Amino acid sequence: MSRTAVRPHVVIVGAGFAGFQAARTLSRLTRGKTDITLLNPTDYFLYLPLLPQVAAGVLEPRRVTVSLTGALRHVRLVLGEADHIDLTRRTVHYADPEGQDGELSYDRLVLAVGSVNKLLPVPGVAEHAHGFRGLPEALYLRDHVTRQIELAAASDDPSACRARCTFVVVGAGYTGVEVAAHGELFTRSLVRRQPLRTGIEPRWVLLDIAPRVLPELDRRLSATADRVLRRRGVEVRTQTSVKEATREGVLLSDGDHLPTRTLLWCVGVRPDPLVAGIGSALERGRLLVDPFLNVPDHPEVFACGDAAAVPDLTEKGQYTAMTAQHAWRQGKTAGHNVAASLGLGRRRSYRHHDLGFTVDLGGVSGAANPLGVPLSGPLAGAVTRGYHLAAMPGNRVRVAADWLLDAVLPRQGVQLGLVRSWSVPLDTASPETARVAGAPGRTRDAAAERTGEE
Repeated sequence: MSRTAVRPHVVIVGAGFAGFQAARTLSRLTRGKTDITLLNPTDYFLYLPLLPQVAAGVLEPRRVTVSLTGALRHVRLVLGEADHIDLTRRTVHYADPEGQDGELSYDRLVLAVGSVNKLLPVPGVAEHAHGFRGLPEALYLRDHVTRQIELAAASDDPSACRARCTFVVVGAGYTGVEVAAHGELFTRSLVRRQPLRTGIEPRWVLLDIAPRVLPELDRRLSATADRVLRRRGVEVRTQTSVKEATREGVLLSDGDHLPTRTLLWCVGVRPDPLVAGIGSALERGRLLVDPFLNVPDHPEVFACGDAAAVPDLTEKGQYTAMTAQHAWRQGKTAGHNVAASLGLGRRRSYRHHDLGFTVDLGGVSGAANPLGVPLSGPLAGAVTRGYHLAAMPGNRVRVAADWLLDAVLPRQGVQLGLVRSWSVPLDTASPETARVAGAPGRTRDAAAERTGEE
């Protein structure tokens, strides 16, 4: 799509839940009267809630991705990662996938850069743990888990076998619970074809400093998830954290040492470090905006999703949580308000009541509370999958077909070797892209250096 000099130019940075929805809404409202450019490191929208199923071999990777050019036909896609925004000059500087610099000028800007892995100052974690925020990390995890089971099955050393079959997940929030639930089923299916030494079984350990799993959700959802995990044999350790991580295992805060080759870091997320260098007010690392998603003193700039601190009009004095549910709806509001700033319609404030949450526990199990109604077991599992099919902006038939095949056929436990450990470091500001040999990675420290932060 070519640019026209007489039409306003809107740049949207990020194509996650917020950015994708903002682009789709704005494109529909402007109907060709505005040039819209979407800047994103990849050419797809990632439906993040189904990522644990990719790691567990239930879904093929492309099932959880939606082509941006196919879904957003009147939006120009620029492949690249923003590394500096100049609010005075109204420009966005970026680097493309081949390392070439570029710059986009804008009349309106929507910042929807999302979030990255949250790090804690625990010795060894950055070197030996892996996060779970992007497709490369899910592909790596699937290969890694498969490899550990295969190596354990061929090992003559019982201690090495046990270490390879021990999988530690840190963080019992939404992501950690689903990864542990699906991971346990995955390793169980692998062991059916690759029997281990007598007396050794895959061991999944889920840790969290909180007093219960899913601490941010309803207690009934938490109790359901805890019950399902424990029934399957997952060791749930609450009020426990990692004190130190090494190549051979992890030392826990209670003094216990777990020999393992797998440490998954799911302790939460933090806003993309890009927003720290913009020079506008922050709220716990998130860009502060008004109820209309405008950045103060810059009416041409909007922000939404995980990187924006949006006032929660349903809870006085609070800000909306960093969830996909909020990001999706904030993106729609941002699209409407950008269009209104161009004279198309009226702007609206963001107000949204939670409609409930769903947690996929693998197989036919789930936990859900749609509209506040608590559900568990197969019914919750069906509601959860139905919700995901309805929410996905594409690939519904392909996803449903994969679910059907998984129900009647054994999973394919093979290593593809496409993503190596060093290409998905935990300390990265780009979890959506795998690091390439010889290319500089965008780490937390590197991003801070570009913005002048310590």
